Amino acid sequence: MRTEREMFDLILGFAKNDKRVRAVYMNGSRTNPNVPKDIFQDYDIVYVVEETASFLEDENWIDIFGELIIKQEPDKLDKVLGRDVDFSMSFTYLMQFTDGNRIDLHIETKKAMLKEYGTDKLTIKLLDKDKCLPSIPLSTDEDYWVKKPSKEKFFCVCNEFWWVAPYSAKGLWRKELLFAIEMMNGYSRKELMTMLSWYVGINTNFSLSIGKLGKYLDKYLPTDMWEKLLKTHDTKDYETTWNALIVMCELFDEVAIFVSKSLGFEYNNDEANKSFAFIKHIKQLPKNSKKIY
Repeated sequence: MRTEREMFDLILGFAKNDKRVRAVYMNGSRTNPNVPKDIFQDYDIVYVVEETASFLEDENWIDIFGELIIKQEPDKLDKVLGRDVDFSMSFTYLMQFTDGNRIDLHIETKKAMLKEYGTDKLTIKLLDKDKCLPSIPLSTDEDYWVKKPSKEKFFCVCNEFWWVAPYSAKGLWRKELLFAIEMMNGYSRKELMTMLSWYVGINTNFSLSIGKLGKYLDKYLPTDMWEKLLKTHDTKDYETTWNALIVMCELFDEVAIFVSKSLGFEYNNDEANKSFAFIKHIKQLPKNSKKIY
């Protein structure tokens, strides 16, 4: 596997030697000092170019970066699906190489760059032949920190969770396992993860990120809370999925109470208790029942 130094020499070497490339900058995890380095980190690179047409007419130029396992060109996919794209302004190549390295390479004109550069605070300048890159603050992951909720946002998350959670119970009673799991993962879990992020935010003064999809949550949750969260993912059959749903509701309720008290918000205990009781009622409801109550 090529080293980080070798990859940067390759990326910047091409840019320095190709007159069409006028500047290079980087986004992503490699610009974030709070993210541990590992072998799977991508190189999120942007080439600022004079024009895109010559790059697109002969795409063999990307071969210099290595032998591919697979590549994706999301702009072409968007065009196939009928979405509005403008190749003359920018284009992206996502490239996974046989040595394990990956480059997400975006080419964009100076005009496009001026609209985008620095909007992501995780940005580092690597090369600027014409001094065209505007001055921006030092790279920070501040944009990704957990945000303190308003009381209205807190209410909406709680109400949505207790509204959608019974859908999974109904699906389990009907023996619709995939529907029940999808309702949990696609709807209820979203609200649970938001609530857990606020728990972490409160305990860290809303000064950090829990990572994409909450991948760093285990670093900030108490062991028992983390173990409960893991149990909500055990959905291999009807029994375990019922247990996962019950644990999910218990965990959400526990964390919502903490968040409400910590931030001085009102938590609708009556709504939560009634919805949870409804779920438990469905769980014990005989399959041949003609009435819910």
